[in-house]
Amino acid sequence: MALQMPAQEVAERTSAIVEDHLASEGPLLPILHDVQKDLGCVPEASLRIIADRLNLSRADVHGVMTFYHDFREKPAGRHVLKICRAEACQSMGGDELAEGVRKALGIDWHETTPDGKVTLEPVFCLGLCSCAPAAMFDGELHGRLDDEAMNEIVREAGR
Repeated sequence: MALQMPAQEVAERTSAIVEDHLASEGPLLPILHDVQKDLGCVPEASLRIIADRLNLSRADVHGVMTFYHDFREKPAGRHVLKICRAEACQSMGGDELAEGVRKALGIDWHETTPDGKVTLEPVFCLGLCSCAPAAMFDGELHGRLDDEAMNEIVREAGR
């Protein structure tokens, strides 16, 4: 799913965000967060602008962006489903649950359904180890998931 915005608008909006943070100490992370909040992702064109204005290399900015898993290069679907892949969730059936979701949605990790409704992402620990297996759907945590509960989440995501 590509960003549906003219390049000039991306540049203007990114530049405005960078300007808002230039006086701050260590502005890179706040800039990346605000660009993603505004544009839905941090596209390559924004990386170039950020790097130029902060006097950093594009590799430095890209390295920071890719280090943090919540930053995206492309917009997510309307809904984001994150399934915990950590050991506690795996030991409680998380692998089978995740495989069922991948098949039901017809996508793999880090992909978005063709209709743009759902992006599926792995996450390594949601902090619900005692309620494993766990997932996060549109920012809402769900624990003690079984096939029935996960199927309901997938149905909700398809709406």
